[in-house]
Amino acid sequence: MSTITLPRPDDWHLHLRDGAMLEGVAPETARDFARAIIMPNLVPPVVRGDDAAAYRERILKALPEGSDFEPLMTLYLTEKTDPQDVAQAAASGLVKAVKLYPAGATTNSDSGVRDFDKVRGVLETMAEIGLPLCVHGEVTRPEVDIFDREAVFIETVLDPIRRKTPGLRVVMEHITTKDGVDYVAAQGDDMGGTITTHHLIINRNHILVGGIKPHYYCLPVAKRETHRLALVEAATSGGNTHFFLGTDSAPHVDAAKETACGCAGCFTATHTMPLLAHVFEAEGALDKLEGFASRNGPAFYRLPVNEGTLTLEKTDQPNTWPAKIETGAGPVTLFDPGFPVHWHVKR
Repeated sequence: MSTITLPRPDDWHLHLRDGAMLEGVAPETARDFARAIIMPNLVPPVVRGDDAAAYRERILKALPEGSDFEPLMTLYLTEKTDPQDVAQAAASGLVKAVKLYPAGATTNSDSGVRDFDKVRGVLETMAEIGLPLCVHGEVTRPEVDIFDREAVFIETVLDPIRRKTPGLRVVMEHITTKDGVDYVAAQGDDMGGTITTHHLIINRNHILVGGIKPHYYCLPVAKRETHRLALVEAATSGGNTHFFLGTDSAPHVDAAKETACGCAGCFTATHTMPLLAHVFEAEGALDKLEGFASRNGPAFYRLPVNEGTLTLEKTDQPNTWPAKIETGAGPVTLFDPGFPVHWHVKR
């Protein structure tokens, strides 16, 4: 195939930041995607319904004129989160999920959960009303190797939470291991899993071989090639509808990435759909891209599939993108896949 048309895709895990950065990067997502689950790890975090409403207004103001992009808001789970506030925000239609960050797991996660017993009431309320819990699936205990954090999280945190809270709908976000793939695939309809664009493309060698590459550094960190291949199989096989696209596109200015203690995150909002077409074509699975990018996510979140469409076209000329997105906060380097991509979004 040289052309493929899909229902307009959604991004089920996106960082837009705030202020000048938000204004600079929001149009990059709105160009191709109809909706996105917006991460709440601002400073201060989005913890109450009123916070989410105000943040949503700022996002809408940052969009290009005429854009129909819809931000789907989330709340940041803390040990002081009020179950009634969560229920009210969900009932209003404003909030589509609550985000669990283990404290210290990633960017701006210091307000996250340390004692899971303190959020039991919130989780039980969410189970009653069917509101999904999105989890950053890593433990943060210093004795656990960074490459093992996801597997240990499944065993010691995620599975116990689900067993203690029957009916809780959970999305394990940005899966990076075969352990994560196998766990999500074995669960029922109350479990989903997102896979990022960059984790389908890079393994840990891309970060470390030939010198440290800060723009490939992300959390959860990329793992061995065997794990990358498991992610590709999960995304492209189409055999399990629990898996769907969540880019985890995470903008940081270059000065924050290219430093002695660089921030974690890859920025892929601009070119995710051509990159995915390349990955799926390489697996002989272009016909499965629609499920992964356009259908499985809405099904889990109980939302309709988008009515609009997006067409991808393969040409003899490789695609070109700017090396950096210039924002009012500073330049943001675009993720480099390391190979030519001949797929283009047809405008």
